[in-house]
Amino acid sequence: MVRIGLISDTHGLLRPEAIEFLRGAQHIVHAGDIGAPEILAELKKLAPLTAVRGNNDRGRWARALPTTASIELGGIAIHVLHDFAELDARIKARVVISGHSHKPLIKENAGVLYVNPGSAGPRRFTLPVAVAELTIFRKAVRARIEELGRK
Repeated sequence: MVRIGLISDTHGLLRPEAIEFLRGAQHIVHAGDIGAPEILAELKKLAPLTAVRGNNDRGRWARALPTTASIELGGIAIHVLHDFAELDARIKARVVISGHSHKPLIKENAGVLYVNPGSAGPRRFTLPVAVAELTIFRKAVRARIEELGRK
């Protein structure tokens, strides 16, 4: 089984609860609005990292990040971008990971699993603070959202 930790919209805040949830993942995906290069450095200490630039990521460090990434983990094609509204319809992937809205979401449509881990950074309005994970076992993919600070 492959466990992939998903995080987005940290906006410069990497909560200890998020680190704890991501610990043990074989790979971590950050779907943008990172906020500071130190966030990436901390995540890389936990597992290999794929990160994309969000609309609020600025500066030299952020310009080095791609706006999208296509990876394969556990034999599954995964596409990562910050804003789902910018998804290129020609992209072929089994899983699409996005952020931006701060709203956690897991939805499957036409064989594609769409996952937004929500926002792990500063709370926005009444939206939950959350992270997520993908698990891949024998080509089966499952997603789960974990709301932080609720235990």
